[in-house]
Amino acid sequence: MAEHVIKGSDGRAFALDAIAPDRPVLIAGPTASGKSALALRIAEHAGGVIINADALQVFGGWRILTARPDDADLARAPHCLYGHVPFDGVYSVGHWLRDIAPLLGGARPIIVGGTGLYFHALTQGLADIPATPPAVRGAADEMDLPDLVAGLDSASAGGIDLNNRARVQRAWEVLQATGEGIAAWQSRTPAPLLPLDAVYPIAMMPDVDWLNARIAQRFDLMIAGGALEEARAMLPHWDPAHLSSKAIGAPELIAHLQGAMPLDEARDAAIIATRQYAKRQRTWFRARMKAWQHLHLGRGA
Repeated sequence: MAEHVIKGSDGRAFALDAIAPDRPVLIAGPTASGKSALALRIAEHAGGVIINADALQVFGGWRILTARPDDADLARAPHCLYGHVPFDGVYSVGHWLRDIAPLLGGARPIIVGGTGLYFHALTQGLADIPATPPAVRGAADEMDLPDLVAGLDSASAGGIDLNNRARVQRAWEVLQATGEGIAAWQSRTPAPLLPLDAVYPIAMMPDVDWLNARIAQRFDLMIAGGALEEARAMLPHWDPAHLSSKAIGAPELIAHLQGAMPLDEARDAAIIATRQYAKRQRTWFRARMKAWQHLHLGRGA
C-alpha cells in the first residue's frame, strides 16, 4: 500500500486512491521539485494523459535543458503539448488554452508544470485581449515607468501594483492598442475551462535547501546527458529574442560555446539562474495557490 501513498516532509500524506480516476489532476511546483515523476506515478496507478503546463517545455530544440520527458518516460504514459512549437515560434497562455481545450474531453488529464499563469488561466479564466502591435510594444519599451503610470486609466491603475513595470507596461499597451483599459477587458473574462472545484490540485512546496541541492544535481546530470551537445546543435540558430531562448542554462551554455566564459562558470551561472527562477515560482505558488493541496518536500521526505 505504501507505493500508493504520497507523503510530504511534514508527515502529511494522501493516498493515490483518494483521487477519483476520472477527476482531472493539476500538479504545480517549482523547477526540479519532482512534478513529472509524481504525474507518472498517478498516470500509471489510475490512468490518464499527462499534459504539459510549462511555458518552455512547449518548444522544440531544448529538450534536455527544459527537462522535457525523455523516451523512457514517454513510453510509460501518453504525453501531450511537449515540444510541439518550433524553437523560433511565438507562444502565449492564450495559445496554450486553445491547445489544451480539446484535450480535456478525452482521457483523464494530469496537467503538470511550473508556469503559474497557465494554471491561473485554466482555473480562473483568461481575458481575450488582442495581441499588442509591435509598434505599441516598442514605444512602451522606451518609456519611463512614471510616464507609463500617468497614461493609465483610473480603473486599471487602481487594480495593479504601480511599482511593477511589467504589469504597468502591459496595462498601458492594452489601453493604447484597444482603446479600453485592461480592467475592462478583465471584467469580461470568460468562465474557466477547469474550475478549481472540478479538479484535484496539488502544489509542491519544497524546502529551499533541499530544492537548491536538487537543482545543482540536475544541471550536472543535464551536462552529463548531452546538454552541451544540445546547445552546440542550437548555436547556428541562436537568437536571444526567441522565447525558447529563455530556457535556463541556454544563454550560459551558448556563451561558453562562443568563448565568453569557461564551462565551470557557465555551470555556476546557470544553477544560480535556476535557483532565482525557482524562488519566483515559489512566491507565485504561495500567493496564488492557497486553496490547493500542498505537498511539502524536504530532506526528510
